[in-house]
Amino acid sequence: MSPLKILLIGGGAREHAIAWKLAQSRHQPDLYFAPGNPGMEPLGQRLSIDVTDVDNLLRFAEKEAIELTVVGPEIPLSLGIADRFQAAGLKLFGPTKKAAQLETSKAFSKALMAKHNIPTAPYYFCETQAEAIAALDQFTPPYVIKQNGLAAGKGVTIAPTRDDAVTAIQCAFKKAMPVVIEGFLSGQELSVLTFCDGKTLWPCIAAQDYKRIGEGDTGPNTGGMGAYAPVPLATPSLTERINQQIIEPTMKALINETIDYQGILYFGLMIDKTQTPHVIEFNARFGDPETQVVLPLLKNDLVDIMLATVNRQLDSDFPNGLDFEASQSAVTVVLASHGYPGQYEVGKPISTDQAAMPECVLPFHAGTKNTRPQHSDTKSTWVTSGGRVLSVTATGTSLPEAVKKAYQGVDCIAFDGKTYRSDIAASF
Repeated sequence: MSPLKILLIGGGAREHAIAWKLAQSRHQPDLYFAPGNPGMEPLGQRLSIDVTDVDNLLRFAEKEAIELTVVGPEIPLSLGIADRFQAAGLKLFGPTKKAAQLETSKAFSKALMAKHNIPTAPYYFCETQAEAIAALDQFTPPYVIKQNGLAAGKGVTIAPTRDDAVTAIQCAFKKAMPVVIEGFLSGQELSVLTFCDGKTLWPCIAAQDYKRIGEGDTGPNTGGMGAYAPVPLATPSLTERINQQIIEPTMKALINETIDYQGILYFGLMIDKTQTPHVIEFNARFGDPETQVVLPLLKNDLVDIMLATVNRQLDSDFPNGLDFEASQSAVTVVLASHGYPGQYEVGKPISTDQAAMPECVLPFHAGTKNTRPQHSDTKSTWVTSGGRVLSVTATGTSLPEAVKKAYQGVDCIAFDGKTYRSDIAASF
């Protein structure tokens, strides 16, 4: 079997985890990363092409005869990269621009759910600031205000008072962002990543992430400060309920609306005290940091799954769905720069005590930079280059064991201003 040439677009911890899993494939792929990050360098070749540069990404894929392109972040999808690659006869794992509206437009996704009776919170889509402020009268606090566009996981405000809600609305419209005002859903959140080939939708095991910066779920929303899987809340009966009430109706809705969806469809769910699931949001790609705990537990070959997805063969290639480790748990703890998700400094040297690092710990890179000159034989020196810096992931035979090892890994990494939550999966 000759190596399969794969181009992976993106450069965060999510993409590092995807690259790590792709590299384990029986296809022994030649991996290219655009732009990738320093942690991914041992796995393949990095390219100096930005994720938004669709023209050059397509040019590279055609020139190098790339056999599969995998899109990590949402921005290229919103720019129609899947449409461009498909028009050129190239296989790309990711939805078209129309299908990606499930993430890029809250109004689009809410309207789809309302039309097809998929459980979600009541809402109003507001195109003017005055309309949005008036819509607050239809709800009771806390108020949920969502920017109707891409916001890197930070476009949702849960406002405890009307004044706070008005401020959030004003901030959104300063960015020329219409908003969706929603009813507040209480309960526990679950994230379910699913592979969708346009006619079959296979779910992964559920994960739970921690969106707020502060311990005890306090402070502003972030792109995610940690996650774990599997989730004790996701019992077989709840999982079946999610499949019957959410996942299967969504697949039928997409088919009925002639939305040809291929790639990852992420379900962000709220489970209330009666074990009733509601959709909080859709994402059109792998979640971050959920990917970092789901993929280490996946037993199937990720390349095989992706090829089956783009070839519309999930039902025939994986007739019984996907297979996950039954006796393993995974935990990831995000190390962030001080000040994130607000203003933060970069360029802080990162040191790692490799001798003390447990073997099962995987530090997936997110916001790091290699200060070693290119083509130099000198030792690599990593520095911080983003808000989220590393996603320290560990597996174990139980959730407490995985938690313990993840935090042992956290203790082995140091940089000025290192910020993290110490309560990831702490209640188990």
